[in-house]
Amino acid sequence: MIDFRLDDEYEALRKTVHDFAQNEVAPVIGGFYEREEFPYGLVAKMAEMGLFGLPFPEEFGGMGGDYFALCLALEELARVDSSVAVTLEAGVSLGAMPIHRFGSAEQKREWLPSLCSGEALGAFGLTEPGGGSDAGATRTTARLENGEWVINGSKAFITNSGTDITRLVTITAITGQQDGRKEISAIIVPSGTPGFTVAPKYSKVGWNASDTHELAFSDCRVPAENLVGERGRGYAQFLSILDEGRVAIAALGVGLAQGCVDECLRYVGEREAFGNKIGAYQAIQFKIADMELRAHTARLAYYEAAAKMLRGEPFKKEAAIAKLASSNAAMDNSRDATQIFGGYGFMNEFPVGRFYRDAKILEVGEGTSEVQRMLIARELGLR
Repeated sequence: MIDFRLDDEYEALRKTVHDFAQNEVAPVIGGFYEREEFPYGLVAKMAEMGLFGLPFPEEFGGMGGDYFALCLALEELARVDSSVAVTLEAGVSLGAMPIHRFGSAEQKREWLPSLCSGEALGAFGLTEPGGGSDAGATRTTARLENGEWVINGSKAFITNSGTDITRLVTITAITGQQDGRKEISAIIVPSGTPGFTVAPKYSKVGWNASDTHELAFSDCRVPAENLVGERGRGYAQFLSILDEGRVAIAALGVGLAQGCVDECLRYVGEREAFGNKIGAYQAIQFKIADMELRAHTARLAYYEAAAKMLRGEPFKKEAAIAKLASSNAAMDNSRDATQIFGGYGFMNEFPVGRFYRDAKILEVGEGTSEVQRMLIARELGLR
């Protein structure tokens, strides 16, 4: 019989991150959010806890854990705040994981220790101003010249790309043609490389305490050995990274959905209307019951996707299901939570207002909900 109980090690991690989120993040994150300020102190504490090294081998300074451990941490962080959670998610699954999965031995030795320790952050440069869901429509180019890649182009909506501790971005670029088709490769571009420009931060609807920028490359030169993996396989590599990342984002979405339940349970036990605590009214009870249902079922979806991933089984469909289910749960729960809070739900001093703003990007980032449906349909044989 299937057992969904966490073993002692996973449970200890979950509780540690839960306590950190409640005691360290919750009291201060609202201020960072309203100031649109990156929370360096909180990120440093997460680094001290080893969260950035969770799924990486100890030889590179990692914790020797697995991807499911990362997901548990993301869920607990997102129960309080998604900006902090996505900083960890992007730093691990998008910043460091491409180097871990596809990098050379030398690239791993050079970059992974600082990324695993949280001393440095890496970014993932796939999306372009003219290519979001159609990520294969890459226009950024890189030509090999005198032992260097000369890069020209731009990337959009890149997380963790402009902080004081960002050390690199791994980008996709057209490096030639193969059988009349674009040859897309992945290349590491260290921060501060001449010709690499980070635009001012975006003014965003949500995730206001996370770091997001547009990037530009103008005759930006990096050594030929900065190629990650096999030439011409960069797009395929990034798609596999996104399959994993969708499981992580699903965990984040579940955390947000569960955080809405948490906040509502506190509120309805205090708020009075028409002579009773509002939690005594069946309309409120049923709404919260539906919220718990959504969070619970979305959690089961990401648990299954993570389990298949760790067993080495195909998990593309399950990752897409988990991502779609969790983003739906996050949007629906944040809408209901805001309604339960009434006018207070529209105020920034209450977390549910922040949750509502943060939920929408979960239906867009790392594959839109429409893309998830497309992937599920394809895996069912519908083409």
